Amino acid sequence: MEKFNITACSHVGCIRSNNEDMILVWDQFIRNDFYETDVYPGSLNRFVIALADGMGGHNAGEVASQETLSNLHFFINDLPTGLSPGALNDMMNEWLQSINHIIDSRGLSDPTVSEMGTTLIAIIYYEHRFFWLNCGDSRLYRYRDGKLTQLSTDHSLNNMTGTKKHSNIITNCIGGGCHHSFIDMFEFTADVCPGDVYMLCSDGLNDMIADEKIEYIASTGGNASNMCQAAIDAGGYDNVSVCIIRVE
Repeated sequence: MEKFNITACSHVGCIRSNNEDMILVWDQFIRNDFYETDVYPGSLNRFVIALADGMGGHNAGEVASQETLSNLHFFINDLPTGLSPGALNDMMNEWLQSINHIIDSRGLSDPTVSEMGTTLIAIIYYEHRFFWLNCGDSRLYRYRDGKLTQLSTDHSLNNMTGTKKHSNIITNCIGGGCHHSFIDMFEFTADVCPGDVYMLCSDGLNDMIADEKIEYIASTGGNASNMCQAAIDAGGYDNVSVCIIRVE
């Protein structure tokens, strides 16, 4: 039976006063902490591993990321059985519209969290199938056979223009006044292999260290804390959060 060794770390960084990132691993929420567990997918019906990078003033970003991950956790647990991949995709899009409404409504009722929003990158395990989904510019990487590959596509102005001039300007998110949010969602069940390393991260990692450095840490058995420490050592200008899943 395949085992997932999972490490998760979320750190405020060196400059910011509060941490707007959050990680969800099964039923654990991680912020300003380190967490490690083993998961045996074959013995489970469903679970979710997700990372959210919040945005907005007055600590609103941390509210948006926590609200989104908490809502996603309950949504996945409450999914009916027997959904086809297409039906699951439809339900995830319905969830996106619902959580968008929740986040935006909180902003309208409380001016201190107005315009709050969050990115979302997640791996969902549902009835022996693996899916990943993305909304925003948090990333999913895979390290396999000595090579690091970014699986997700950044929903950012940088990616649209092919330049590095628009740091932190994203074109898609949950909440944040984004009225046309969307998710990329793909099944990758047949592609999960022993020895694979999957990594979810906020842009506090990939903005601070190059993919070559990420690849090196992955190749030497580094965990999520090691990844975060590398970003902090490079300056830690933003919150940094990483979740690493090793398929054993």
